[in-house]
Amino acid sequence: MKKIQHQKNLNQKKVLLRLDLNVPLKNGLITDETRIVKIIPIIKFLIKKKTKVIIISHIGRPGGKKDENLSLKPVCKSLEKKLNLKIKLLYTNLYEIKREDIEDIFADQTYKIVVLENIRFYPEEEKNDLNFSKKLANLGEIYVNDAFSCSHRAHASVCEITSFLPSYAGLQFQSELDALKKITTEIKKPLTCIIGGSKISSKINVIKNLIPKLNNLVIVGAMANNILEFKGYKIGKSLRETNCKSIIKNIFIIAKRKKCLIIYPEDVLVGKSLQGKPQIKELDQIIDNDIILDIGEKTIVKIKNIIQNSRTILWNGPAGYFENQNFANGSIEIAKKIIEKNKNKSIYSVAGGGDTVALLNKVNGVKKFNFVSTAGGAFLQYLEGRNLPGINALNKL
Repeated sequence: MKKIQHQKNLNQKKVLLRLDLNVPLKNGLITDETRIVKIIPIIKFLIKKKTKVIIISHIGRPGGKKDENLSLKPVCKSLEKKLNLKIKLLYTNLYEIKREDIEDIFADQTYKIVVLENIRFYPEEEKNDLNFSKKLANLGEIYVNDAFSCSHRAHASVCEITSFLPSYAGLQFQSELDALKKITTEIKKPLTCIIGGSKISSKINVIKNLIPKLNNLVIVGAMANNILEFKGYKIGKSLRETNCKSIIKNIFIIAKRKKCLIIYPEDVLVGKSLQGKPQIKELDQIIDNDIILDIGEKTIVKIKNIIQNSRTILWNGPAGYFENQNFANGSIEIAKKIIEKNKNKSIYSVAGGGDTVALLNKVNGVKKFNFVSTAGGAFLQYLEGRNLPGINALNKL
């Protein structure tokens, strides 16, 4: 895989830069700019190299149709402020844009960056259409993929476009891969994975793929409710997944065979509703109208001890319903312990998943981890051991 920083002749080159600017919008306003912040380095790098940057990205799932509510306009405004540069958003239909049009925009010298309107407004994008890719490639001279989070999609601006241009991995793309390699292949042990979320079935392939590499698997959040029920404890009205006993049994069998220790809650915080007050309970004290919403103090101490003795850690999924401050303590304490270990560089830490990132943003902890992934599906699919089309497209060159 070729890296863009190793390409020497970039001066005045038109660079098609694939980014993931799929930020959450509410009433036309961006509610979380994490993905925008993460791609600033590649844009600054290309501007410094005096390239002509043409950004390709998307927001939402417009289904191949134009949707003004999913325009990249708010993103362009955010980028202009962060970069202090004028940005030209092209609303023109891609099939009507010519290379000369792009040249004319840059020749004016008012704009350093051109942004193509939401690439998913075109049905050909998600079909990985060859002719659409060729049309897109014709607008530039070099292609850079800095959207690792889109690289599990076999889409035109991610895959087929590499057939027509010299293609490179961007800085964020490389950082994501490097971080994932350190928790899958280039591991410093002991390796611990803390995994949460609502459904074991959605992460079973991740768990199965990682267990042979792990020393410890810590299961928290709503996923742990299924473990507790499997172990014979009452879980009241807590969130649970049906028909997963065989999955859990299989996890314990594989973990025992691979000598991976599985840790689950020893005590919990319960409420009568999501907005209720917390009450700490031992596992045998849970009653029918209790809802498990966080881990208890004994469990926190145990997890912190495991983190203390780990050299590599992967965290995907909070420990409780952190949206209510009454049930955020478990997740916050896990974050604080990892950050403490990071300060003396005695651990390599990777976090991923929307809720985990939201929690870290809440405690100002994103920059205090070695790497925080916003890649979502691509992040999980890589951890499952699956081939990602976007990586394959760059590797084949």
